[in-house]
Amino acid sequence: MKKYSILILLYFSLTTIVSNAQDQKYILADFNSYNQSLNNAVEHHFSQLNDGEKVAQLIMPAIGAYGQKEVTIDRLVEEKKIGGLLLLNGTKEQFKNWVIKYNSTNKENGNLPFLFSADAEASLVNRKIRNSTPVKKANKLQTKKEVVTVARTISQDLKEIGINYNFAPVVDMSPNKTVGWRSFGHVPDSVIPWSDAFIQETQRHNIIATAKHFPGHGFVEGDTHKKLVYINGEMKEIKNYPPLIKNNVTSVMIAHIAVANNSPFNTKGLPSSISKEIVTDLLRDSLNFQGLIVTDAMNMLGVSTIKNANVRAIEAGVDILLMPLDAAKAHQEILSKYKSDENFKQKVDESCKRIIRAKLCTAGKLFPNTP
Repeated sequence: MKKYSILILLYFSLTTIVSNAQDQKYILADFNSYNQSLNNAVEHHFSQLNDGEKVAQLIMPAIGAYGQKEVTIDRLVEEKKIGGLLLLNGTKEQFKNWVIKYNSTNKENGNLPFLFSADAEASLVNRKIRNSTPVKKANKLQTKKEVVTVARTISQDLKEIGINYNFAPVVDMSPNKTVGWRSFGHVPDSVIPWSDAFIQETQRHNIIATAKHFPGHGFVEGDTHKKLVYINGEMKEIKNYPPLIKNNVTSVMIAHIAVANNSPFNTKGLPSSISKEIVTDLLRDSLNFQGLIVTDAMNMLGVSTIKNANVRAIEAGVDILLMPLDAAKAHQEILSKYKSDENFKQKVDESCKRIIRAKLCTAGKLFPNTP
């Protein structure tokens, strides 16, 4: 009888442990904190992926008016070659339907859930997501309170759609005509505190915020959509990032901007997005950023003409390739390198685990089949 009592007690103890694990709740604030349960969950889900599925986590194409056709995304999802999706220029209702569709497909196929992203900046959101709640553009905001209100309004729309990753705010200064009107740089002293306010309000809603465009687009001339542009000498906007990193911004976007006449961070005529000096040596090591590093769109002319740019971006230290020209080809190139280069494999594995961690934190719970 005593033996059976012990077995029954052990059974209920194990049941309680499993139940508690399944009931574990995560929030985005856990991303940068030590959490053994979260660490274990990341390792578990990582261990369940094959090589191709690990590589897929790093690839994020777009769907919408300026993205890939739905049939192309359907194929990439079925073939398990992508880990996220940028919803780019469409209606709020269409985006919501796509989130529902791909969440269902991923569940059926045993894929990890996606990071669904958007360019939901104050200055762009109402054009990028039609029928979204109207907000003032960034360069029209006058107080931090207004910034918080706008961030809250945007976040509520994103949550309604199912978007968990916002490529905002722009923390560049205002002189550049391409990005300046999209930041809070019209009041120079407000760029850091207002950007931080936008980030904190966004992440309070369990949506990843993104400081961009690192290392700084405000004082360069030209448009990286059209050509490679340069920072010549001092990177004046780097000072905008340490306070945001200290306050746990989860993501930073790397621009396709070259840096010249700046030792030790000269990019040798290449965009920052494929420069180890900028991505790893400066952002990851010198500024101690531990979050997600995402490229600006890889189809922009500042990088798209460079041979093997997808692999080179991962080698430089980025976690997520945004909008590669051909996502299936990018997957093939990265997977081939993954299987033949141990150092490259380690980089991909580290990025994959960061992405899984972000997915668990934004989901707020464990994925199915977690022990």
